[in-house]
Amino acid sequence: MRSGNEPVTARSPLRLRFWLSLWGLIWAAGGAAAFSMAGRPGWAAACGVLAVLAAVDLAVVIRHIRQGPHYQPGPDIPPYEPPREPPRKPPHG
Repeated sequence: MRSGNEPVTARSPLRLRFWLSLWGLIWAAGGAAAFSMAGRPGWAAACGVLAVLAAVDLAVVIRHIRQGPHYQPGPDIPPYEPPREPPRKPPHG
């Protein structure tokens, strides 16, 4: 639910998440290759799991980026029903 105080210039973190996922994928795949050549199958498997997770995250991020922006209500649409004024009491006198 909108709170009514969203920043006007808010930007999506998807591009940053894309680059971080790509960076993680490169390092995890490189680590898996290096550990497998060094004869460390446990570490190679751990890096391989991280590479798979980074690849899945990268695929999700790319999918979200390709979907484009989603509808967001504009500033003229209130986030909730405006409160009604209570009935006024007549003055005594």
